[in-house]
Formats: sequence, structure tokens, C-alpha cells
Amino acid sequence: MTAEGGSLLETVQERGTLNCGVSGAAVAFSTLDPAGNMVGFDADFCRAVAAAVLGDAEAVNFVALTAAERFTAVQSGDIDVLMRNTTWTQSRDTDVGMDFGPTTYYDGQQLMGKASDGFSGSSTVADLDGATICTKAGTTTEKNIGDAAEAAGITIKLQTYEDFDIVTDNFISGACDVVTTDGSALVGRKAQQQPEGEEWVIFPGAPISKEPLGPTYGQNDSQWADVVNWTVYATIIASEKGINSSNASSVVGNDSYDAEAQRLMGGEGELQSLMGLSADAFQQVISQVGNYDEIYSRNLNPVGLTRDGSSNAGWEDGGLIYAPPAR
Repeated sequence: MTAEGGSLLETVQERGTLNCGVSGAAVAFSTLDPAGNMVGFDADFCRAVAAAVLGDAEAVNFVALTAAERFTAVQSGDIDVLMRNTTWTQSRDTDVGMDFGPTTYYDGQQLMGKASDGFSGSSTVADLDGATICTKAGTTTEKNIGDAAEAAGITIKLQTYEDFDIVTDNFISGACDVVTTDGSALVGRKAQQQPEGEEWVIFPGAPISKEPLGPTYGQNDSQWADVVNWTVYATIIASEKGINSSNASSVVGNDSYDAEAQRLMGGEGELQSLMGLSADAFQQVISQVGNYDEIYSRNLNPVGLTRDGSSNAGWEDGGLIYAPPAR
């Protein structure tokens, strides 16, 4: 909850920790490693916000939430920000009482079946007539696959579960013919859980929906929104400028970096102080967590999700990842 009459920023700074909602079961986005640490793309953006606000990327209380729990946690103030592969939609932006930050990952819904059942990378929704399709409850995925089946003139049996681990278990056992969710999640599951000797295939090549994923937070707190949004933007601009975790601390005063880079890292003309942050807030983000490309490569490349040629490439490389100027 916020301090009376104040922004959530003040509350988080006084508390000394960031309460960040994650899935906890999304391969490459937020899962527990063998040592019990929350790791992944979303988890690292939680750390980035903590580094900006508190100067310490590890000052995060990770709160694992199901899809059904996540929005209530935002609305109630149980979490300060949600980094949980959550799609930005008009209804969620207007009816649910939340605001959305910049898209950190452009995704799209796809399906996954077994080659032994006749599915291939060229399969389409039309090939699903009579199939049992499983997915997670409380997601856009349910509505999208229903709409796609209706448009294709086919009949499907849709089964939903609270946890995608259960979805995958039922797929492995044969209780589900096909599973569907964001393409990135399917790639992760295939990489980690495909049994030896079996081939899982992801289709169709063109996703059946747009799934822009990014941070979500309580509505009508512009200061907190600015902090979260510009933390994300700072990682993107740093990537563009060649600023990374190894050199972020040496940018200020270095003439080889332009004025925008100097401002972003806390040099002359910096704007972080006006946001209620320390001047070097974004320098801390990049030094402790990394720029966008570092965060992406560390977490998503190992499961086969590469930036090159995708929507998640930088705008300068033909992708959609783009930040407004820091000036």
C-alpha cells in the first residue's frame, strides 16, 4: 500500500524492498534455480526496478502468482509491480484497474503438438478439429483459441488448469492432444521437458494473436509509472549506446559517449533526480543487472529465443524494441 497521500515510490523507498509479482514457473522468464534464486527475464526486470529505486538489485521480494491471482495482487497493493508475462489488452487497461508499462517482450500465441500425432510446423488451426486442447486458466489464451476455432469452423474441447505445469503433465501423458500459450513459453517447455525420442512441434508459423508482455502496476500513480517505465527504457537506450554492465560506471565524464548517454548514467543534465531517484539510478541498473540485450541474451538465448530477425530486435535492426529519448 502507498504512504498516505504519496506515491508508491516513497513507500517502496521507506520499506527498503520491492514486492515484485512473477510467475515462478515460466521457463526462462521466472523460475527458481537449484539454489532457490528466482531467475529469468521477468525476474531480472524486477531486479532492474529495485536497482533504480533502492540502489540494490537484490532488494526484491519475489511473489509467485498464478494467472488468476496476479491482477488482484496489483489491485490490492500486495505487490508494487507485476512482471509476469502479462498481455497488455484494452479490457485490462480499462476495466481491471491497472496501468501497463513498455512492452519488454513481443510474443504471440501458438500451439504445440506431437509429431507422432501428425502435427508439424506447417500445421494450422484447421487441423485441430475434434482435438482436446489444454491451456492455463485466467489468460487471454483461452479466448484467443476459442475465437480461432470458431473462425476456422472447427470444434475443439478446451481444458484449462490453474498451473501450466499441470497443462504440460497432461500433454505428456496424452490427456491433451495439443497445448497452447505464448510462443516463448512453448519454446521454453519444449527445451526443458520434451522426452527423449519424442518430437514436439510448435505451430502455426504466424502466431494467432498479438501478446505484448511487460510490467503492470496500479493505475493513476504517474510518478511510479515513470520510474518503472524509464527503468525499462534505460536498459534499451543503454543497449543502443553500447553501455553494459562492464562499462556503465565509466560513462560519465568519458567523451566517447554522447550527451544522452551521459545524462542517463547520471552526468550533467540528468533527469533521474526529478523523478525521485538518485542521479546514478540507471547506472546502478545497468551495472548490477545489465542492458536490455544482456538481460535478453542471458535468459532467453539458452532456450532458443534469439533476438535477430524477431520483433524483439532493436528498432535499428528492424525490430520493435524502442525507447523515447532521454532528454
